Amino acid sequence: MHTFADKVVVVTGAGTGIGEAVARGFVEAGARVVFVGRRAEKLANAATGLDPQRVLLRSCDVADRVAVDALGAEVAAEWGTVDILVNNAGTNTNPRAVGEVDPGDWDRTIAINLTGVYNMIRTVLPGMREQKDGVVITVSSIAGLRASKLAGAAYSASKHGAVALTHSLNEEEIANGIRACAICPGEVETPILEKRPEPVGVERRAAMLQPEELARAALFVASLPARACVPVLVIKPTTQIFQ
Repeated sequence: MHTFADKVVVVTGAGTGIGEAVARGFVEAGARVVFVGRRAEKLANAATGLDPQRVLLRSCDVADRVAVDALGAEVAAEWGTVDILVNNAGTNTNPRAVGEVDPGDWDRTIAINLTGVYNMIRTVLPGMREQKDGVVITVSSIAGLRASKLAGAAYSASKHGAVALTHSLNEEEIANGIRACAICPGEVETPILEKRPEPVGVERRAAMLQPEELARAALFVASLPARACVPVLVIKPTTQIFQ
């Protein structure tokens, strides 16, 4: 595996689940990593045992553009230009159907899952452009490729938008050497499962992807040479049907 020594990586939603696994994976591969999340105690737990010289813990709501801009300025002052951004922060609604989702839950889901991705890209893009290099990885979902009743209206819409934003970035930033990838996983055993309308059993959870497998996918994408771009990467449990 390619070493990420001296690379600066920002991972959102890094306090639990996929984000925690991705952030830890990059630190273990030699990078300096900013763990971003809303809850400081979760971030501290996620970074347990890692080299403190290569870890920054920053509380930030990605839906808050002012806070994101402040975060970007702080990271730039501390470590310089961000080389790799991993947009992982996400949420979902309950209930989920178009006719039942609460408008406030809809707005919050779009604000985090889609506008939050835009906010983070916007704050790191100038530095990536200046150095003519950068990788933006966004954890979307299979629901970002085909809407599903299980995922719900707001989640599916936001994740479709995140995939479209990835394609736009790839088209617009070719000359600046910036590559973007939307990783679209199927079912993953993470805390967001607790938001499902129906409880998820132990056997089904065991068959799902694990956060560490998503971390390996993210490190693979980021390790490719500058001439290689993976616009969309679909990864699913073997037992999950994808059509």
